[in-house]
This record gives sequence, C-alpha cells and structure tokens, in this order.
Amino acid sequence: MDRYLKWRYALGFYLLCLGAYYGALYLISAPGPEGAKPQIVYLRPGTPFIEVARELEERGLIRNRYAFLALAYFRGQIDQIKAGEYELSASQPAEVILDKLARGEVIQHIVTIPEGFNVYQIARLLDKAGLAEKKEFLTACRDKKFLKNLGIKADSCEGYLFPDTYYITRGMSARDIISQMVEHFWETWEKNNFSARAEEVGLSVHEVITLASIVEKETYLESERPLIAGVFFNRLKRGMPLQADPTVRYGLTKFKRRLSRRDLRRPSPYNTYLRPGLPPGPIANPGLSSIRAVLWPSKTKYLYFVAKPNGGHHFSRTLREHNRAVRRYRRRPRPTLSHQNTPTRELKEGKKGKKGQKKQEKRPPAPPTSSH
Repeated sequence: MDRYLKWRYALGFYLLCLGAYYGALYLISAPGPEGAKPQIVYLRPGTPFIEVARELEERGLIRNRYAFLALAYFRGQIDQIKAGEYELSASQPAEVILDKLARGEVIQHIVTIPEGFNVYQIARLLDKAGLAEKKEFLTACRDKKFLKNLGIKADSCEGYLFPDTYYITRGMSARDIISQMVEHFWETWEKNNFSARAEEVGLSVHEVITLASIVEKETYLESERPLIAGVFFNRLKRGMPLQADPTVRYGLTKFKRRLSRRDLRRPSPYNTYLRPGLPPGPIANPGLSSIRAVLWPSKTKYLYFVAKPNGGHHFSRTLREHNRAVRRYRRRPRPTLSHQNTPTRELKEGKKGKKGQKKQEKRPPAPPTSSH
C-alpha cells in the first residue's frame, strides 16, 4: 500500500512539474493577440529589471512579470537590458521582447541638420523633437572643458556641428549629440585633407570655418560660393571691412529680418561694418561646399555684390558700378545689403533677395540668422 501511494505521489509531482513547465512556456513563448498595436516604451537609465517587467505587464505586453523575470534570470539577461526607447507589441512572445531589450534595439530618430543652421536653431530643432533640452544643449555648446576635449579651440561649438542627417536615440545626452556632430566634422575635415590646404592659404581651422559660415549665409547657390569667398578675400587683403549683413544679424540680441541704419552702426564683435577682419567666430554651421569655397576661392577682382530679386547676386569691381547695380535690382530703398567700403555712405538698397527667413525669439548673446 505504501509503495502504491509513493508511486501516486511521484506521478502527481511529475504532472505538476510538467504543468508548471508548459504553463511557464506558454507565458513566455506564446505570442499575444494578433493585430495588437505597437507601443512605445521608454526605459530610463538605471531602471531595475523588476520595474521594467512590471511596466511591461501593466501595458499588456507580457502576461506575467515573474515568468518574465525567471526567463531573464535563466538566460542571464537581467543585467543586459539597455536603456532607451523601444517599439514593442503584445503580439510578440516574451522571449522576443526580452531579446530586443538585451540587444538594445532602440528606436532611432532621423534628424537632419540643414546647412547654415546655427547652434540656436539646432537646439530648438532637437528640443521640439524631444531629443534634447534647448538650455542643456546650449550650455554644453559653451562648456570650454568639453570643447577642448572635442578639439575645438573656441568659446563655442558654433561652426563645428556638421550639417548632415543623424540617427539619434532618445536618452542620449546633449553632450552625446554634440560629440556625434563634431566628430563627423573632424572626420570630414581629415577625409578631405583640408588641413594641408588651410596651411597653404594661411588660415587656421577656426578662420576657415568662420569665413565659410559667412559664405554659407550669403548665398544658397553652391555655384556662387567660391566667387563670394573670392570677394571677401579681396576685401580682407585691401583692409576693407567685410560688411556682411548675416554677421550683423548674428550680433544682435533680437533677430530682425530687415536691418536698419542704426543696426549697421550698433557696436558688436560681429558687426563687420564697423570691425575690420573676420568676426570672433562662425555665425552658423557651414556645409562642405562652403568650406571648399573658402579653401579654393575664385580668383577675381570683384569687391562688391548685391542680391538679385530672382536669386543669385550681381558682382562689381568698383563702388560706382556697385551703386548702379543696387539701383537696378532694388525697388524699395533700404540701407542694408551693399558691401560698400563705407557703411555710412548714402546708398539706395531694397529688400534682401533671400528666402526662408523665420523669426526667432530673444536669446543671448546673438540671434539666429536666416537660413538659405
């Protein structure tokens, strides 16, 4: 009799274990309901695994948090979970979800930085996308110790955030994003062997990027950029001020689409009407073609240019010729865009022939310029 009871107990225990095994297997491996909508789950850095399992259970993505915990334990994946933003679905088996979390298959957001955007515009773009806080981004851009580690010998990363398309994951810090853009800048710089050419023309990296940013903001036509760079080099060689409107806008505390005569006379490190030579730093982040234009400028005798209403610019060698071009292409007089030798000279000028300018909010120390 005792032998018979032992056999029954053994059989019962075996069936119980078998039921538990298949029950756990069902909780872990069986897919959820078909057609379940994907959900976005953000796991913050440092979140305990049990909290991750609890959230997934509450969202209906897994059937049982403890079975999920046991699965992760036996597979040695509890400490392998990566923070970030995930797209998960209840139709996926628990083991598939666990593998995604362990491999870090996070959502990658595609962010395109247009050529000519400055740090303020980039900060606002990232903030709007929910990928970085604007204040944090701008603070990191001015952190001198951080800039030194990035190889930037300047007070800001302005000019070194290379315009391109980036894949950014939620949870990346502002410094991570900046590092990615600056590293891409240096990779592009070295790949094109720009250091050797900069040495030939007698410019430092910072001077090249500063002038390239001005060229970038002066025209959206790639074909014109070497010519405009040539004009600026001619003016620099003659000791003439650059008199570039985009630099004046950058130096204002509030963005203005149309510059007044008072704006042109307002003292600022970026006012190239009043200060000779280059401004203290870039006013935007130039693209590859603008950098090339500065390193390989056109050989020309032009000293002036004025925007034409239908796009592009008219170039002149003398002030008299330039004034005639201004009268020809400007309908409404306005003292702004001419690159004459003396900013106080009476000239008739009209509306700037560039598109895509958007009003920016107040910001210290300088507002964003218009993008081409």
